[in-house]
Amino acid sequence: MKLEIISIAAATGLMFTASARAAEPMPPMATKLGCIACHAIDRKLVGPAWKDVAKKYTGKGVKTFKYNGKEYPLIDGLVMKVSKGGSGNWGNIPMPPNDPKGLHKADITELVKFEQSLAKK
Repeated sequence: MKLEIISIAAATGLMFTASARAAEPMPPMATKLGCIACHAIDRKLVGPAWKDVAKKYTGKGVKTFKYNGKEYPLIDGLVMKVSKGGSGNWGNIPMPPNDPKGLHKADITELVKFEQSLAKK
């Protein structure tokens, strides 16, 4: 019984350490809005690494983003995707809605711009 409790405590500690490590380079707003639960800057967690997203949508002169079958300017479309959620761009795991009522649009826009800036790094 003691060994099980110690194992659970150790696993929990490792999860928090990994989560904290993933959060270090992220902007504070990414922590506040819960982005770090699924994303890291430089490696895939549940969702893609932000650097990979930046390379996919900034590279090759991409200027638009298709959301629910309609084309939007790149930043606007990515903000909609983060806010309202969706699936299909990165595999089978859907992105949950993060701001369905639009209360954090300015914050999410800043995060998307930050994420897009990672393509240059």
